[in-house]
Amino acid sequence: MTHTKVTKRNISSFRSIKTEIRVSNTEGRGLFAKEPISKGEVVSVRGGHILTRQMEETMKKPLGYWGYPIADDLVLAPLNREEVESVMMFLNHSCEPNVGILGQIIFVAMRDITAEEELTIDYAMFGANKEPMPCNCRSILCRGLITDSDWKIEKLQVKYRAYFSSYIQLKIDNI
Repeated sequence: MTHTKVTKRNISSFRSIKTEIRVSNTEGRGLFAKEPISKGEVVSVRGGHILTRQMEETMKKPLGYWGYPIADDLVLAPLNREEVESVMMFLNHSCEPNVGILGQIIFVAMRDITAEEELTIDYAMFGANKEPMPCNCRSILCRGLITDSDWKIEKLQVKYRAYFSSYIQLKIDNI
């Protein structure tokens, strides 16, 4: 596969004006509702540069893992440390999320969200985390461990049917 030069452009993620970034009880910082958000309302749109996974791997050491999978060999990611904050959506994982995905990069409320509530997503919806990581969500439904293959769990496929990224939904449909 040949690679073309990446040109500079605005790659920031969008976050609704009804949200703000705050310290989270589950993980670092999170996205919180400043005012009520209705079911189906857009809360975020993922930005980033389109990179191959190989390109992402070369940048992983200096930047950490910020890639958002959009195809088997493609991710949306920042190119440098200065872009990390603008690309992050600050949606922490929960096994009982209130945010899902519409299409590939649009994040919507799965239910009405009250003011002051943290917005969370189940990372199974987009196949994140190449390395398994412990879950800190404290939900009674907590799986304990988050992996990049959680989308294969049948119970989650039923629960999130309308909220998987189109990339993951296509994988589910082809099982």
